[in-house]
Formats: sequence, C-alpha cells, structure tokens
Amino acid sequence: MMRDIKIRILLLLLVLGSTGLNAQTGDPLSLKGAIDIMLEKNFDIQIVEKNLESAKLNNNLGSAGFYPMIDVGAAQSNRYDNTRAMVTTNSRDESVSNSIRPYATLNWTLFNGFSARITKAKFDLLEDLTEGNVALVVENKIQAVVLAYYQALLNMEKLSSIEKVKKLSSDRYDYMQTKQSFGSAVSYDVLQAQNAFLSDSTTFLLQQLELKKSLLNLNLLLGVDKASEFELTDEFNVLETEYDFATIEAQMLSSNKTITNQYINQEILKKNIDFSRTALYPSLRLSSGTDYANSGLLYDGMTRTTSYAYDFYANFSLSFNLFNGGRTRRAIQNAHIQEEIGQLEMDQMKQSLSNAMVTIFEMYSIRKQLLSVADLSLEKAKLNLKLSGERFKSGAINSFNFRDIQLVYIHAEFNRLEAVYNLLDANTEILRLSGSIISEFE
Repeated sequence: MMRDIKIRILLLLLVLGSTGLNAQTGDPLSLKGAIDIMLEKNFDIQIVEKNLESAKLNNNLGSAGFYPMIDVGAAQSNRYDNTRAMVTTNSRDESVSNSIRPYATLNWTLFNGFSARITKAKFDLLEDLTEGNVALVVENKIQAVVLAYYQALLNMEKLSSIEKVKKLSSDRYDYMQTKQSFGSAVSYDVLQAQNAFLSDSTTFLLQQLELKKSLLNLNLLLGVDKASEFELTDEFNVLETEYDFATIEAQMLSSNKTITNQYINQEILKKNIDFSRTALYPSLRLSSGTDYANSGLLYDGMTRTTSYAYDFYANFSLSFNLFNGGRTRRAIQNAHIQEEIGQLEMDQMKQSLSNAMVTIFEMYSIRKQLLSVADLSLEKAKLNLKLSGERFKSGAINSFNFRDIQLVYIHAEFNRLEAVYNLLDANTEILRLSGSIISEFE
C-alpha cells in the first residue's frame, strides 16, 4: 500500500513538474526579429563596429602625412645678477633681466616618394578590410542565430512528441489499472505500463532541460539577459531549394566575405611594395617659422632698458639616400615575397572553399532525400501506432508489442525532426559560403 502511495506521489510530481514548462511564455519572437536584436546587441558585433569606427577615424589626409606640422610656443626667462664692480674692489653691481620669446614653427614634407598618397590608399583599404571583417562577423552570427533559433524549435517539437507518447503511456497505465480493478489484468501488466509511463515522464523532463539550454544559448547570441523569455513564432519547417552548383560556386568566388577580404588584403600587400620603393626617391622638406623676442635690463640705480627683435625663416632641405647597406632593396624584395605568399593563400582559400561547397552541396542533396525518407517513415509509424492502439485495447497484441510500436513512433518522429534541422543547417551553410546569408535574412 505504501509503495502505491509513493508511486502516485512520484507520478503527481512528474506531472506537476512538466506543467507550465512546456508552454512558451514571453514576448513573441520571429527569426527576423531575433536577427534584428542580435545585430543591435550582440557583443562581438559591437566590438567589430568599434574597430570600424577606429579605422574610419584613422583614414584621413592628416594621418597619411599630407598636412604640415605647426607648433607654437613661448619661452620666458627671469634673471638676477650680483657681480663685483670694476671700479672698486668692495662694491658690487646688481641687475635684473627678463625676456619673453613667442615662436611658431612649420615643418612640412613636400615630397617623400609619394608615401603620403600610398599611405592614404592603404588607409582606404584598411577601412574596407575592417568593413569586410564586420560583414564576416555578421554572417557568422546570423548563421549562429538561425541555427540556435531552429535548435530551440527542434527541442520544442521533440518535447511535443515526447508529450504525445507520454500521454499514450498515461492512458495505457490508466487502462491497465482499470482492467486490474475488474480482474482482467495482472499486476505484472500494470507494472509494465507504469514503468513505461515513468520512463516517458523522465524523458519528458530531460527534454525540457534541453529546451531550456537551447533558449539560454539563443539569449546569449542575441546579447540579451539570460532571464529574458520569448515565444518563438516561426514554424519548424524548411523550404527545399534547387541549387545549381556552378551558379553558387561562381557566387561564392565573387561574394564570399572571406575571399573578398583576402582580395583587399592582397591589395594592401601590393601597396606595401609601393611604400618600400619610396625610399628610392629623394625627400624634400620645408622648415619655416617666426619668433619674436622682447627683453628688459635694469641695473641698480639706473633706468630700465628694453629691446626687441623678430625674425622669419623658410628653409628647404633635400636628401637622397645613396647607400644603406642594401636595406631598401631587401625591404622591397620582402614586400614582393609577402605579396606572393598572399596570392598563394588566396589560391589555397579558393580551393578550400570550393571543396567545402562541393561537400555541403552534396550533403544538402542527400539530406533532402533523408527528409523524404523520414517523412514516409513517420507517416507509416503514425498509422501503425493508431492501429496498434486499437489492437492493444482489443487484446490482439500485448503490452510489450505496443510499447515497441510506441518507441518506433517516437524514433521516427525524432528522425524526421532531425532531418528537417539538418537540412536547415546545410541550407544555411550554403547561404553563408555563397555570401548571400545577409541578404537572405535582412
């Protein structure tokens, strides 16, 4: 008797523990809305946007060296002297002097082998590269949010499937208890039905934990508080797309952000060669300025005297390095080597991404077939479960057979859900590799 009471309490706790956890609460959230929140609040995106802001600040003519450097200042001095007089040996002369000297200087590199122009071009490329890095991070985060969103939906669908099986197990357990009360079922059959219900209830609670983890992961990607609750509104399905491999490969080679960033980096390496060559040219500099001096001198017992002077100067200097131990030539050669390494990395990157596209394209085709098979298997499993429930109640099959059919059904439904998610995963990867994921979900 005590054992039955404990079991009933356990069953009540399992039912109460699942109440409310299965229902979604919170603000409605579509996939598009999730991406919008992520673009605004995700920490990684905020960091790369700050890097872009810094790159834009650095990209100006002043930083490149087009403008002169102008300094202004003033020097002021005060002096008191007490010296031995020349007339008598016992007398001393006292004097106080002070002066102020404001000045302004201008230093301007008028020509240095076009280095200013090359530096400005590099700043433009660095800004473009930083923008490309922002786009790359955005692409990766969009893909992560899409998969996290559908992972949460997947766990919800699994939870719903387990709940349906748990409901069947509960009905079966109630049915066997009713039969036992009429003497048409033995305790062993009741115990088997009870164990099946307890097993399904445990699985249900564990799946709720998986759902909670996936929602927390989604909140982390969105950059919102972990306690934020959303009601996911999109349906868990996938639209199958017919891709042409030649088309998406060509799009990848022209639009993939990793490749386009490498193109920009290659241009920067070429600019480094040009910059190394600037040392082969002469350097012309202008140094100009003006200063003004005003001074006063006062001897003890005499009238204070003042004087002033000012000047202006403009000087040009031309320098040309004839020999520095071959450092300039080696710098140019090293810049060429780095440019060649960059080209090799570009070729390697294209080959690697092309291989990845082949793999994901074939995987997408296979996963479409697997989804078709899973749909068919689930359809058959649903029909078998329905017929088996009627046969079980009529006594045509025993509880073991009915339990096996339940497990086949849940396995088929899980396979179908996983097939949908895997196809979504492959489709999202194709969009990312081809450089069209931003336009697809913007």
